[in-house]
Amino acid sequence: MPISGNRARLACLAGTLIASVLAATPALAQAITALPDQTSRIRLSNRDVNHIVCVGGDIEDVKFSAEKGLAVERGGSDAWIKFLVLETEDPNVPGGAGKTRTYVTAPSEFFVLCNGAIYPLYAEPADIPAQTVTLAPGSVQRARANDALLGPLVEEERAVGIALAILQDRVPASFSEVAPSRDRVILADLPTATLTERRRLEVEGAGLSVSEYLVRASAAVTLDERNFLDSALGADIFAITIDRLTVGPNETARLIVVRRSVQS
Repeated sequence: MPISGNRARLACLAGTLIASVLAATPALAQAITALPDQTSRIRLSNRDVNHIVCVGGDIEDVKFSAEKGLAVERGGSDAWIKFLVLETEDPNVPGGAGKTRTYVTAPSEFFVLCNGAIYPLYAEPADIPAQTVTLAPGSVQRARANDALLGPLVEEERAVGIALAILQDRVPASFSEVAPSRDRVILADLPTATLTERRRLEVEGAGLSVSEYLVRASAAVTLDERNFLDSALGADIFAITIDRLTVGPNETARLIVVRRSVQS
């Protein structure tokens, strides 16, 4: 079903708004992921400096017990945690050769305020390399980010912007991944084509969900977006976009289906 409007303008608009979200998301190795409002049990290095990253916002505060031998610094979206090493020296051994290092082994609790949410961390110090802990947005933060991203747009622009984001593989971090269906779908209007759901996303706070399907044909076929207005792809389809209208034998097209509600 072709979506009316100036697609070039919307493509530019979608690219701009999606890039703004991606720019706010640091491209870091996510060794450990923590979610807000639930205690995350983690292991941190008791020797090296551990790194905490707040996705989509700043670390506003870190509460901890300083008497447990800890040093914490923060700046912007980052914080650093170091368990202090106790050094003792035996006065009976000359030249400093009698130094003994004692590393922290007692667990500590941290309450990190990140992007308006509290992340409780129960950290067990261990003899391991420095760790990176990523504080991922919860549903409230994702809904707020999606509202900022899509709120200024009318419904049609939202659908086109979401479809273009998927086709360009530039999915905003505020979209939630949902497990795709493993079942293959064959539609009555396209008996020679098989649909496989590649990925499914929920756009929290916007009342929308989106799926990407791979459409494979066993014989040459001309596609029409109206062919996919089928309840097998969702009960409340809002918009459909396909990246090519002609598919040869064993070729594949990408189909984007935007729904007004999450498909069960």
